[in-house]
Amino acid sequence: MSEIGKKIRTVFGNATVFKNPDNNEVFSGRNLPSFVKDYLLASHTELDGTLRREALVDFLYKHIPLNHNAIRARLMQGEILTLLTRFEVQTNLAQNKTQFQIPEMGIKLRDTLIPQHIVESFPDDLIDGVKWGIIKLVYVPPMDNSNGYVEMSKFKPFRPMEKLDLAAFREGRKQFTTDEWIDVLISGMEYTPSSFANKTQKLEFLARLLPFIEPRLNFVELAPKGTGKSYVFGNLSKFVWLIGGGKVSRAKLFYDKARKTPGIMYNHDLVALDEIQSISFTDNMEMRSFLKNYLEFGRTKVDDYEFMSECGLMLLGNIPLSEDGFPLSDNYLDELPEAFKESALIDRFQGFIEGWLLPRVTTDMALRDWTLNVEFFSEVMHQLRTAPEYANIVSESISVPKGSDMRHVKAVQRTATAYLKLLFPHITKKDDLNLDDFYTYCLKPAINRRDIVRKQCAIMDREGSFHKPMPEITLK
Repeated sequence: MSEIGKKIRTVFGNATVFKNPDNNEVFSGRNLPSFVKDYLLASHTELDGTLRREALVDFLYKHIPLNHNAIRARLMQGEILTLLTRFEVQTNLAQNKTQFQIPEMGIKLRDTLIPQHIVESFPDDLIDGVKWGIIKLVYVPPMDNSNGYVEMSKFKPFRPMEKLDLAAFREGRKQFTTDEWIDVLISGMEYTPSSFANKTQKLEFLARLLPFIEPRLNFVELAPKGTGKSYVFGNLSKFVWLIGGGKVSRAKLFYDKARKTPGIMYNHDLVALDEIQSISFTDNMEMRSFLKNYLEFGRTKVDDYEFMSECGLMLLGNIPLSEDGFPLSDNYLDELPEAFKESALIDRFQGFIEGWLLPRVTTDMALRDWTLNVEFFSEVMHQLRTAPEYANIVSESISVPKGSDMRHVKAVQRTATAYLKLLFPHITKKDDLNLDDFYTYCLKPAINRRDIVRKQCAIMDREGSFHKPMPEITLK
């Protein structure tokens, strides 16, 4: 156990978990995100970090079975199953009922029902969208002229950190120096801090968390393969949805006119489009139009329906590098899908992550130590999204020249706000702010990340205003 691991355990207590890569064998065959694994590990681990392996294996056998194909047969044979799983809820207006589906288990929407008394007991949880929860399933056989169906007879939301004390988290942050806190965050992402070559690598890696913690923060990251992009965005938060290649439609992201239901950006904090080079849109011009409106205003219209959300968008892709480890071309965005090859659209992204600065993930980087429970960590970031005091501190601390480009200014302000929430969550008043730290860790990198976007837009639009340098945003 490292010194930082000991300190994390001491300061955050029950909000921590002992990570041991060897324990992953217990989950073999089950593709579970980290926020679920950490819940299971924490609930089956002794105070000294010893895993109650047999108890965990028994829980997995009962509630997260390996053989998904047998679930329907077991239900039809009269078995009552209690599962910890992901499922999708949909309201059927035509038939006045609420249904669910679990595609991985072959349980289809048309064959299910959530009784009205359960829906009414969890009005904020059983709304349309993808959910995680503990559900009890029972098969109701056909009677008279009705078909048989699978009923959700009990439901418990998957919210291990339901009583999160944000004030206590802020107090905990005060016990760490800035360098220590950077290592706390790295370990919270399940990586060993000492495996990074320097602070530059650590901060570039942590930049991936900025869209987790600030509403509608839209970023682009291009990196060589094997730097952990997919893992971070697919495992660290149930509030983030990762799309890995394939076709993406307006109905999937924003609004499905046929089903009259909002898309995945409605119920999530962030949607990440992974392997962006392999993603195609059903209609490039339509998607570009919807994206431009949404990324600018947080809303867009589909016929008479106005879609509104605070969900951010993350573009993740690979980039070819030279022998010295830098991009082969100054045009970083050359391999993006056609829909994104427009400066007016890219201009709506607040920042860029230079993934080529990051190390390739190796087995040595897997954490073996005490760290923040991923479910706790993700819930903290989710709640900090709506904390208004950080944006106020940023606006009170910077000076913007007259006539500055509005998108540049807003991008810098919002990215700096995200950095403030991530690195200095205990600072809730301007009087407590160290301006040197704020400039070094928040304002300067926010300006640099936006400037990369500006330069890429200038390459796309050789005669536009993007050739003007960034406004000189300074400290007051």
